[in-house]
Amino acid sequence: MAENKTPKENTAKRRGVPKFRTKQRSASVYFLLCTVFAVLSLVVVLVFSIPQQYIFSRTYQKEASESVLAKGRVITRDLDDGLPQGWESGWSAYVRRLSYSYQVRVFILTADGEVLYPEEVKLPPTSENSDGEQEPADRDADISASVTAAHIHKINAEEDGYVVYKGDGEYVYGNTVKIDGKTGYLYVGQSLELMTTALKSMSTRIVLLAIFVFMLSFFVSSAVAGWMVKPMTEMTEKARRLAQGHFDMDFHGTDYGKEMVELAEALNHARDELSKTDRMQKEVIANVSHDFKTPLTMIKAYASMIIEISGDIPEKRNKHAQVIIDETDRLTSLVSDVLDLSKISSGIQPLQVQPTDISVCVHDALKRFEYLKETQGYRFETEIDEGLFAMVDELRLGQAIYNLIGNAVNYTGEDKRVTVRLKRENEGFRFSVSDTGAGIPPEELNDIWERYYRTNSSHKRPVQGTGLGLSIVKTILEKHGLTFGVTSEVGKGSTFYVCFSELS
Repeated sequence: MAENKTPKENTAKRRGVPKFRTKQRSASVYFLLCTVFAVLSLVVVLVFSIPQQYIFSRTYQKEASESVLAKGRVITRDLDDGLPQGWESGWSAYVRRLSYSYQVRVFILTADGEVLYPEEVKLPPTSENSDGEQEPADRDADISASVTAAHIHKINAEEDGYVVYKGDGEYVYGNTVKIDGKTGYLYVGQSLELMTTALKSMSTRIVLLAIFVFMLSFFVSSAVAGWMVKPMTEMTEKARRLAQGHFDMDFHGTDYGKEMVELAEALNHARDELSKTDRMQKEVIANVSHDFKTPLTMIKAYASMIIEISGDIPEKRNKHAQVIIDETDRLTSLVSDVLDLSKISSGIQPLQVQPTDISVCVHDALKRFEYLKETQGYRFETEIDEGLFAMVDELRLGQAIYNLIGNAVNYTGEDKRVTVRLKRENEGFRFSVSDTGAGIPPEELNDIWERYYRTNSSHKRPVQGTGLGLSIVKTILEKHGLTFGVTSEVGKGSTFYVCFSELS
């Protein structure tokens, strides 16, 4: 059952357009470059800043822990040694002195969690919160009952007799000490306020730095992107003008790097080819129009002559009718060549490649020129090795060989001699056809394969031609991937050749 397709799908299929196309991004290269550079700069700042902030915090905490441990051990030793000799101010003053000397908070606690020294520090009264838990009424006090209770619990839970831990905004060292023969619990706290302040300051600076870098990178990338996109914009505008038929566009501009220079060269080459194709297309249309118009005009004129003049005169009528037949054959040949060239070039008719005896193809092509030997005295000299096989499309290759021989017949010299060779060479074989005509100037050798190109349009042509013969030959041979070419010497003739790989 045939699959039904929408007209749009059928049109796309006929034109060779993919049914589904990748959705193209609408953002400009300028915007993408600016955004990418700006975001990349921001990411770089964050990637380097955030780890630095984390490392700083961890390092400071580690140093604070080691510092409070060292100071705690010294303070413990000082307390165990008792009051210094001559010290008369008491334990409270001595504890305050230690706190001031080592820049830490120092408390001596009883087993019940009360502050023993300094004596002026008293635990604030507690109140019950909404969850039924006891908490200090004065949160600004130096130390609270919950902190002292937890501190003493940690000391008692440690087998080493001392403890170091992170408290609320500080690192704490705890140990038991002997004061006046009584056991007390030492609380030494080193504040992390400096680290907290530094981290806040660092965070603020990181944010400001990120904003500054983002803005700076955006403006710098805007300038760079504008500089990079400028040649693209210029080339786009020139490409639009080229599409409108302005083939004088030069895509070279300010050199923005090797890649842009190569792109400009590629576009200039495409411009030259488009210009050449456009010129050839116009020439083909003009030539085809002329070639169609000429036989049609002749057919119409001689048909009118038969009606008005020679209708009753058999001799003249037959002569005029023969002109109509000849012009009709010419018109048919032209249409056939145009269709063949179009089908081969577009790939509408793919090549039917199979093992083919090229020797037989050459013999068959020569047979079609036998009438010239009999009627006009042409001489065909042949050197053909038999049994040479190659993978080709027999019909199309035969057409190419026929066109090459016909071209030699049309342009050979007054001796009317054409030489056809098919000889083994190295690992393959080579077909060639030579004439003795005027030859082709070196500067025209590449042009003879183009449609309607003729080196000598006034030359007498025994084989009817449309100007498309060599163009058809070139297209057929290129489709086969064969090596071909022409050598010529002005005044001595030309040789067209095709190289084949022989089947083993």
